[in-house]
Amino acid sequence: MRSYILLAMIATAGVSFTLLKKEKPVLYIIGDSTVRNGDGTGRNNQWGWGTVIDSHFDTTKISVRNLAIGGRSSRTFITDGRWDKILETLHEGDFVIMQFGHNDASPLDDTARARGTIKGVGMDSVEVYNPIRKMKEMVHSYGWYMRKYVNEAKAKGAVPIVCSPVPRDNWKDGKIRRTEYTGWAKQIAEENGAYFIDLNDRIAVAYEQMDTAKVNGFFPADHTHTNKEGAELNAQKVVEGIKDLKKCKLKNYLR
Repeated sequence: MRSYILLAMIATAGVSFTLLKKEKPVLYIIGDSTVRNGDGTGRNNQWGWGTVIDSHFDTTKISVRNLAIGGRSSRTFITDGRWDKILETLHEGDFVIMQFGHNDASPLDDTARARGTIKGVGMDSVEVYNPIRKMKEMVHSYGWYMRKYVNEAKAKGAVPIVCSPVPRDNWKDGKIRRTEYTGWAKQIAEENGAYFIDLNDRIAVAYEQMDTAKVNGFFPADHTHTNKEGAELNAQKVVEGIKDLKKCKLKNYLR
């Protein structure tokens, strides 16, 4: 738990200590462009849900840090060094919400991104030459990287919450297509003691209850990235998921 800060006060009668306010816990949010798009200001009319979710929290009691970044997969958020930077400041009592999967199906070693992961949750790996990093790299499964986030967050005393990827505007026979990453995300959470929010299904169900044209309007540029209204709907579904998590203390910080 984050420690209390003691202020030493030197007085003529000796040294006394004043107990100051306890440092707030932090909610770290990590993921891809569906969580934080661009610089997070919506200049391209594309918003991630992590950019708008702070309004649902009492930020006098918890700090919300959306550190997601576009284009990253569960693999490249780590190889960029972004996860290590978070671990430097992650403390007991903090929370980590993670949502990856959209970019994990990309090629492992292409010259554009080299961000893909092996499908599934197994321990298999393959060595590739990464043309972006200009080095050999051992690439693991989606589950391997997600397991790393969960276990390293827990080792710090933080609370990991795994989300399945938000759905795309992709329909078949009147239903939103679900992603296979949902099952893998759920398996990792259950097997490694993390909380799980099935964001993919929660949002898909909401879309299916709407007029198709309304849902299409959430996606002004492509079938993946939402406008602000769509991001706010996604954020609301994250909040609903948090409320449904048994014994998860993060719900205590919601407005």
